[in-house]
Amino acid sequence: MPRFFTNELNEENIVLTGSDAHHIGRSLRMRPGEAVTVCCCGTDYNCTISRITEDSVYLDLVDKQRCAAEPDIELTLFQAVPKMDKLEYIIQKSVELGAARIVPMLTRRCISRPDEKEFSKKLARLNKIAAEAAKQSGRGMIPEVTPIVSYKQALSMMSELDRTILLYEEQEGGRSFADVPMDGVRTAGLVIGSEGGFDKEEAVAAVENGAVQVWLGKRILRCETAPITALSILMFLTNNM
Repeated sequence: MPRFFTNELNEENIVLTGSDAHHIGRSLRMRPGEAVTVCCCGTDYNCTISRITEDSVYLDLVDKQRCAAEPDIELTLFQAVPKMDKLEYIIQKSVELGAARIVPMLTRRCISRPDEKEFSKKLARLNKIAAEAAKQSGRGMIPEVTPIVSYKQALSMMSELDRTILLYEEQEGGRSFADVPMDGVRTAGLVIGSEGGFDKEEAVAAVENGAVQVWLGKRILRCETAPITALSILMFLTNNM
């Protein structure tokens, strides 16, 4: 069943416009009576098409339920900016695995160092990748890729979450994922370094800010492998696979 996304929805008057309407009427050549799903904020609204005009598609609500593909934990990935092709891959896979938000951040060892203006030009493409991954994986929402932030700004954002997990390659002070308490956690953050990882001061700052330091074993993972591995483990441990 075709899936379409919106951030706002009136159950008494569900209407798709713009590119979604054009896609339904012109590309898919759908007709009144056919079924579509509209996803809004993690809820699936199963509908039938009642009327199609040149610019709008009017829908009748059949039923609704929380999207089965949406985790019950809201996870933010704080990703130190790697080279752009790696970031695109990380965004795609993290959305497929259940991340709710991706926050690109600049850390001391980032090889790629775009400024805010330069990065903003690429943001539309990155969010398009997130949207396509959400549709492909049956998500009930489109995760946001935020503008680039400093590490200090990222730390401030982390402090608002129930639990923050820092992946740091130094074993000292770290623990395994299975030892991180997750009972009652509804919002969580994963903090991942770039190709050069984190320096010790950054790791200490995150721990002092409340992050739990975790390591993934003796093998050093690439920056594009680490978030996929960590997300998979976390979703498994919280029964969200």
